[in-house]
Amino acid sequence: MPNWMTASDALAKLRVRPQTLYAYVSRGLIEARQDAANPRSSLYRREDIDRLATRKARGRKPALVAQDAIAWGEPVLASAITTVAHGRLFYRGKDAAELAKTETLEEVACLLRGDVEAQSRRRTNEPPVSLSTGRARLFAALASRAGMAPAARGRAPAALAAEATALLDIFADAVAGQSGRGPIHRRIAAAWAVDDDGAELIRRALVLLADHELNASTFAARVAASTGASLAASALAGLSALSGPLHGGMATRVEAFIAEARRVGAEQAVAARLDQVLKMPGFGHPLYPGGDPRAAAMLEAFEPPQIFREVHAAVEAATGEIPNVDFALTSMSEALELPADAPFLLFAVARCAGWLAHAIEQLQTGELIRPRARYIGPPTD
Repeated sequence: MPNWMTASDALAKLRVRPQTLYAYVSRGLIEARQDAANPRSSLYRREDIDRLATRKARGRKPALVAQDAIAWGEPVLASAITTVAHGRLFYRGKDAAELAKTETLEEVACLLRGDVEAQSRRRTNEPPVSLSTGRARLFAALASRAGMAPAARGRAPAALAAEATALLDIFADAVAGQSGRGPIHRRIAAAWAVDDDGAELIRRALVLLADHELNASTFAARVAASTGASLAASALAGLSALSGPLHGGMATRVEAFIAEARRVGAEQAVAARLDQVLKMPGFGHPLYPGGDPRAAAMLEAFEPPQIFREVHAAVEAATGEIPNVDFALTSMSEALELPADAPFLLFAVARCAGWLAHAIEQLQTGELIRPRARYIGPPTD
């Protein structure tokens, strides 16, 4: 089935007038492009048409709208921080891929929070607790902080910004396994014995992973913040959600796919997954039908290992799907010979910037996030 529809097909599917179709396009609800075969006509993205048709068919019943919104559906919270539009990722209106060319995670963290200027004050951190893995150190550092930190509700914006800066610093120390100074990407690179070129790749990855609007871990952080909990508690909620295999654990599935390709060959590994009707880990993304711009911005900056190139070619030839950020991050980690859990750790320290920005934004609303459940259990009468 083609990914694009003609105007007549779109109008028939939606049962609307041409003016309404054009209004949907102007509001960004439907993506349109010029028809190469007929430059005077436009084509309309089928996925957008199908989504709107489904919405019209179900009406605006609140329970059904909310249910669909939970999984890649309607926006459920207003936010000025991050959006995905026109196949690109924007942080407060700035293209994340462009920011990744020059900015540091600390600078982007300030941008996400809406701070007027960078919080450059540096405290003397206690050394991170001595544990065998970076993941364990992250949880320990946040749990300790959350157990002592005051509630965030009612605190001045400047105090929250300073606390957010301190927490991001603590995150970096936990990943590195030692307290340090200087830009976060350089501290992590030094701890992992990575050269300057590798440090630049880490910097780029951290910026691209800093936020992704209302993903599962960010929503968890916002729910915690809506209760007035401390920023550390909100970040801990985000980290807990990130630790799941369907979110921050996706790199492990990519690694398993790559390991299978090493054993049997890329084409055979892809064919086996197709035979079992399984997804290709590290490829495709619901928010980016035309390709994940974060992956493109990462992959253009280094040469992936050969097995990754072979898998990329085999998947694209067989399915048409192209790499997402999980594939790019896993590929970069292998190219730099980073520690085994590096993809998760980089994801976590980067996304902490987003969690804290969203927590502060949620606090500013003064609203408690408390959805209702649509009961489907035994009758109550």
